[in-house]
Amino acid sequence: MQQKVNVFKFGGASLKDAAAIRHVGEILQGFAKQSLVIIVSAMGKTTNALEEVAYAYWHGKPQEARRKLNAIHNQTTTIIDELFSEVPEELTAAVNDLFVSVEWALDEAPNEEYDFDYDQIVSLGELLSSHIVAGYLNRIGLPTSWLDARDVIQTDNTYREGWVKWPETTERAERLLPPLLAQTPFVITQGFIGNTSENYTTTLGREGSDYSAAIFSYCLDAEAMSIWKDVPGVLTADPRIFENVTKLDRLSYKEAIEMTYYGAKVIHPKTIKPLQNKSIPLYVRSFIEPELEGTYVSDDAGDTYPPMVAVEREQALINISTRDFSFVAEHHIKQLFEHITTTRLQVNMMQNTAISFNVVVNDIDDRVERFCALVDREFKTTVDRNLELITVRHYTAEVVESMRRGKMNLLEGRLPLTLQMVVKDVPVVRRKEA
Repeated sequence: MQQKVNVFKFGGASLKDAAAIRHVGEILQGFAKQSLVIIVSAMGKTTNALEEVAYAYWHGKPQEARRKLNAIHNQTTTIIDELFSEVPEELTAAVNDLFVSVEWALDEAPNEEYDFDYDQIVSLGELLSSHIVAGYLNRIGLPTSWLDARDVIQTDNTYREGWVKWPETTERAERLLPPLLAQTPFVITQGFIGNTSENYTTTLGREGSDYSAAIFSYCLDAEAMSIWKDVPGVLTADPRIFENVTKLDRLSYKEAIEMTYYGAKVIHPKTIKPLQNKSIPLYVRSFIEPELEGTYVSDDAGDTYPPMVAVEREQALINISTRDFSFVAEHHIKQLFEHITTTRLQVNMMQNTAISFNVVVNDIDDRVERFCALVDREFKTTVDRNLELITVRHYTAEVVESMRRGKMNLLEGRLPLTLQMVVKDVPVVRRKEA
């Protein structure tokens, strides 16, 4: 590839309506002379809405699924009509074809595997947004080619959490992208989705569009990757939850991996490793104030940081013990991890005593129930739900104390730089009036 490529990723918040898409166009006007691969998420809350379609369909409510799909269609049409005084015929055809493909799927009996149906339906969101944004960019004079990410990103058959086949993906990216970038300076494609060898759609995990951008960056030896967010950069905590939050100007790959692993939402956990492997810098920038510098993530960003807090909600604490009160030995742990793998539990923390083993997991769908059913013959399990996992990197006593206020601490673990606590709210007990 003759010219160095930059990879941009725009999330759902930056594409939530026609005004937001116009603003993205204004940002991209400033990069008109660059070669860009642009990764887009689904618009606004479209993924959530499509999840409701998938859930209704798989649970035997096809008419409800159709009503929800029609609502998404109407909302999409409204955005298109606001963006274009005259809608391009090819855009109308592409959007209609996408909705018809899902409507046909809803006419069939659900698959035995919910995750398979989920991926075929929910992937509609990114395909829609990429067609709309590509059409709009071409309309405002920014020549843009559209690419189906499934032609590039190849995965295994793990639905909802596809594992990338790197050699095949790299070969396709190197073959398909250069001709498109020779025709137009911009290529737009989808985040979140990939394809199996049997030509079925997979997704890369919730909020996986950042990871898609990192995959393209790696395969194309990108000069840099930029994630455009509704925050000014990587912050020391979520400003929707905490006060006195500050922006980090620079962040090392290592620190970024640690924070995303522990639940910091600004970057998807799998994003950093492909970039680190080729020393590709990452910029986290504000689409609200694009002139700001944002946060720079690289190898040489230093190692001194203030306390940083990440909160994972909707956590379940599973306490596992042997039925005969014997020790939880190595062969027990091996069995438990096999069941964790089978049910695809996402483990965020673990701790064991002589006769018990505790795991803290994301409470997704019915995975906890399926796991408990698998281990029920040999182990006794109890589950606490609706918990928070609070992680503090570079913790201080003052910050830890502030995290504990109003919380009941169910489980805690410490490393030299990291403290984790699993908590739930403590109801305030008030004396009744006489």
